[in-house]
Amino acid sequence: MSKRDFYEVMGLERGASAEEIKKAYRRLARQYHPDFNKDDAETAKKFNEIKEAYDVLSDPQKREQYDRFGHQAEFNGGSAGQGFGGFGFGGGIDEIFEQFFGGMSGAGRRRPPGPEQGNHLRYDLDITLEDAFSGIEKEIKIPRTETCSECNGSRARAGTSPETCSTCNGSGQQQFARNTPFGRIMSMQVCSSCRGEGNIVREPCPACSAQGRVVKERKVEIKIPAGIEDGSRLRVSGGGEAGLRGGPPGDLYVVVRVRPHRKFKRQGSDLVLEMPISISQAALGAEMEVSTLAGTAELRIPEGTQHGAVFRVKGHGMPHLRGSGKGDLRVKVKVTVPKRLSSRQKELLAELAHINGEKVGLENKGIFDKVKDAFSGG
Repeated sequence: MSKRDFYEVMGLERGASAEEIKKAYRRLARQYHPDFNKDDAETAKKFNEIKEAYDVLSDPQKREQYDRFGHQAEFNGGSAGQGFGGFGFGGGIDEIFEQFFGGMSGAGRRRPPGPEQGNHLRYDLDITLEDAFSGIEKEIKIPRTETCSECNGSRARAGTSPETCSTCNGSGQQQFARNTPFGRIMSMQVCSSCRGEGNIVREPCPACSAQGRVVKERKVEIKIPAGIEDGSRLRVSGGGEAGLRGGPPGDLYVVVRVRPHRKFKRQGSDLVLEMPISISQAALGAEMEVSTLAGTAELRIPEGTQHGAVFRVKGHGMPHLRGSGKGDLRVKVKVTVPKRLSSRQKELLAELAHINGEKVGLENKGIFDKVKDAFSGG
């Protein structure tokens, strides 16, 4: 029976590089290795064919002879590519383990289990804009796991202690040997007796059911600084869940949510307020009081103020979170037109329109509509 072309066996072109040959062999060896296809007899034949092709093509001298003479060439001596057990990976033993066993070798043993930090917790806290303005202390309740006070985390009944696991001698792992085409390989697995703990509890603590931790609800005081912004996180060190095997607790992260305000909108450290004013106040100017989060403030409306004009009231915004002082209050005026006018008001507005040379009349639009258009840009 004639042999197939080695390049065809490897799925390569004749000009393939050494790296391409190596990659092809890794892929095919993994696919057709007998250890992974124990119920398929044809796989072993396929694997031997792949190995034979690789042994030749991975050796520069043998490949040159094969390229010149084909299967009639004589390949004397051992293959330069056979670095371990006749399998020409051309690399070290770590590379072989990586390809076939995911890197699991004696050097890849895990350390025995040690202290482990507890989980972090998150709590979303809703506050008002007034709270964010002045700063406030809030008491929250957090359900969290804590170290059992009865056994102090040992998981054993008070007066007793866990015993060192005799199966793994306290390492939490068991060593297993496996025979492979590469030889005898040692691997590590979690101890089946102690489940990786390294010790066994003969008399479990009744308070925590041998968990070493219990769930409790704790009250935590949270200090909200003045000027805090929506979405800010406050960290409470050690406020999370208890650690394992004597490890430190996790942290508590409080995410602050500032509820929308019915009057004010926040833009950074500034507050924005819409304030209605009358036509006469806009036209003639006025001294007015505006609302702030701390009370009221004086605002001067100049003559001829237009609808949508914005005025700043210094220092009446939100406190600066980092630093001193406050932002500003920005007042956006909204000129309002009365829905009903008395006869006298209509006469005065008609006289104003006449002085300004404006045409008004009820045949098209009423005085009210004219004035409204003038202030709303209609």
